[in-house]
Amino acid sequence: MNSVAFVYHKDYLLHTPPFDHPESPDRLVAILDHLAATGLMDKLVAITPGYAEEADILRVHDPSYLQKLEMACRRGDLTLDAEDTYLNRNSYTIALLSAGGAIAGAEAVASGKVRRAFCAIRPPGHHADRKTGMGFCLLNNVAVAARYLQARHGVSRIFIVDWDVHHGNGTQSIFLEDPSVYFFSIHEHPSFLYPGTGRRWETGKGAGEGTTLNAPMAPGSGDAEYRLAFEQMLRPAIEAFRPEILLVSAGFDAHQDDPLADIQLTVEGFRFMSRFVVEMADRHCGGRLVSLLEGGYENRSLTASVEAHLQEFLGE
Repeated sequence: MNSVAFVYHKDYLLHTPPFDHPESPDRLVAILDHLAATGLMDKLVAITPGYAEEADILRVHDPSYLQKLEMACRRGDLTLDAEDTYLNRNSYTIALLSAGGAIAGAEAVASGKVRRAFCAIRPPGHHADRKTGMGFCLLNNVAVAARYLQARHGVSRIFIVDWDVHHGNGTQSIFLEDPSVYFFSIHEHPSFLYPGTGRRWETGKGAGEGTTLNAPMAPGSGDAEYRLAFEQMLRPAIEAFRPEILLVSAGFDAHQDDPLADIQLTVEGFRFMSRFVVEMADRHCGGRLVSLLEGGYENRSLTASVEAHLQEFLGE
């Protein structure tokens, strides 16, 4: 059974920026149009998600943060916590729907409906921590999916791979002291690149010491450097941890044409990383693999990279 789910809801387009902003509905429109044009959409199992329940969100985020986010949207605030993280009156409910998309992908894989899933969701999530929205992110979708899998399916070891060009500081913070979730992030650093975290010596805390692994990449790094990091750092980490499921925070903004960073990946670099996680999931997790869209802000490179990602998921 090699079926691959594509999780999407048309209402993701309702989270619209009140000013010019790189994280816009155009990103998803471009992905959908491209996958339809290439014929890939016909090969995927379409899943329309529902809204995440409050209990699912509260496994990750503080109640006071949810209340603040909801009230800010009701008031019509334009930003939340950080000026780069915009809102409109729809944003709270669409954030719940985005987290619901992550849950739907996780549920489809954990229940055996499909082998792998790609969640074309927005707003993205990996910068959001328990009490703060930041970096275009409102709710931490991958963390919500991980906690859902633990609570509803009894999954005891989850491995998160984050290859967005920006460090997944929110995800790292949420699981910093949790030995049941291993967090690996490969991202641009050192530079002035947002958010400035993700150094090699950030390896976890307390009971979670040793289950955080950061691979900071110098500006200008490309396919060869990423391949080396995956082989020398990520592979042994996965093999030692022996996860039951792999989750991927799949940002595509490390592409050489993306305007928000200075990493020089090509589409083939994303193809390699996608093939790598498929192989690791097949070897260690019974094939169970869920990826969630994070960044990617140049539509041609974004759509071509998502195409390569899904081709590897499909085994093409």
